Amino acid sequence: MNAGNISALKERMDYNQVNNHILKKMVSIVGEKYLITLDGDKEPYSHDETLHHKFMPAVVVKPGNTAEVSAIMKLANAEKIPLTPRGAGTGLSGGALPVCGGILLSLERFDKILEIDEENLMAVTQPAVITGQLQKAVEEKGLFYPPDPASLDSCSIGGNIAENAGGARAFKYGVTRHYLCGLEAVWPNGDISRLGGRIIKDVSGYDLMHLICGSEGTLAIITEITLRLLPKPKVQADLLIPFSSIEDAVKATNAVIRERIIPATMEFMEKKAILAAEAFLEKKAPYREAEAHLLVQLDGEAREDLQKIYERIGEIVSDYGALDVLVAEDRPSQERLWDIRRSLSEALTAKSPVREREDVVVPKSKIPQLFKELELLQKKYSMEIVSFGHIGDGNIHVNILKGESQTEKWQEILPGLLDEMFKKVVELGGTISGEHGIGYVKKKYLPLAVDAPALAMMKAVKRAIDPQNILNPEKIFL
Repeated sequence: MNAGNISALKERMDYNQVNNHILKKMVSIVGEKYLITLDGDKEPYSHDETLHHKFMPAVVVKPGNTAEVSAIMKLANAEKIPLTPRGAGTGLSGGALPVCGGILLSLERFDKILEIDEENLMAVTQPAVITGQLQKAVEEKGLFYPPDPASLDSCSIGGNIAENAGGARAFKYGVTRHYLCGLEAVWPNGDISRLGGRIIKDVSGYDLMHLICGSEGTLAIITEITLRLLPKPKVQADLLIPFSSIEDAVKATNAVIRERIIPATMEFMEKKAILAAEAFLEKKAPYREAEAHLLVQLDGEAREDLQKIYERIGEIVSDYGALDVLVAEDRPSQERLWDIRRSLSEALTAKSPVREREDVVVPKSKIPQLFKELELLQKKYSMEIVSFGHIGDGNIHVNILKGESQTEKWQEILPGLLDEMFKKVVELGGTISGEHGIGYVKKKYLPLAVDAPALAMMKAVKRAIDPQNILNPEKIFL
């Protein structure tokens, strides 16, 4: 049974179907121009960046304001029709897949930065604004929005809120949740709430705003966002530090942190990742023979202060076998250092168009053990595993490459490999996702990371807010 048939079956079993009566009502809400019913036109909305999964919605609707979102949500709730919200469609856990068919609600028209409030250091934005565009807009005013997911040039702020996205700068600056100050949200019954605002402190009742953040579109639809900004750091320096072993790189990282040095980023790349990027970029990487590279970014207010810090870092890492410390202080040199890190995802896709992309988290001290476990899994299952990530916070992106393997073999062994890997991660004191979320593809593994009482409480919250289970169903929970 293909994905489309599964979707139709679920719709028949659990929900009502979208009929002409429903379509006419939606046309009256958004206009015929913003309703898509033809399969060819709906196809781009049937999948996200998650491989192997496609579910065709019955209809795609593109509201243009909060009142229209509310009206559509009220209609879906009254008629018991499943509704899946969608932002930019760049998710890696299937969070925007319309698994149960029904209505796919695209927020793509919500694409405006409404205000950059320099006095209060706040930005007010609609959810479809691309993260990188927001960063550039605030930086033009000397301000700074730190969260920087790897897909910042294509992912949306609304999706970042839904997944509580992180990125390389999370080590120093935190994740999306730490900058969220206000939301306008539409609940599953169509009611509209404004939560928080242009304020930093707010303990007026339960923190529903941060409950929505990271809920993967299962509790509410976000229509407006207020974010805290910082003054933009005046200077920046980047360091590339090669090591002869992963263990040395981890020990050096921990030693730097013990010195109370907090870089903006501490990125990690293993040798296999470096070699894949070399092939993709068709140029040699510095110290390509090294087993591990650290890419460190420092920022601050004065060049001389950064110089003192990176000189001290050089002294520390030399005690842990660093092969060199390459320093870049001007933009062209910095871009060259970051070329390899930024190209890794494309490089691995070029090497293996089919791959499983996971983002596990372990305590930093356990990273060497994690890599030993990944090496064992690679040998056991005869699948190449290539990893890189945010060593400063223990978030490692694990890529399992299909390569030349037969599709049947890949589909047969992948579930067992993932199950073993996630169990090892949890045994090491970690968890199964740091950035990508649970969505559709990881939900069967969630009980490995969340104990039974907590899982029951999560499900109770979902039932209380969405008793008919119409908002983004089949996500997070089995």
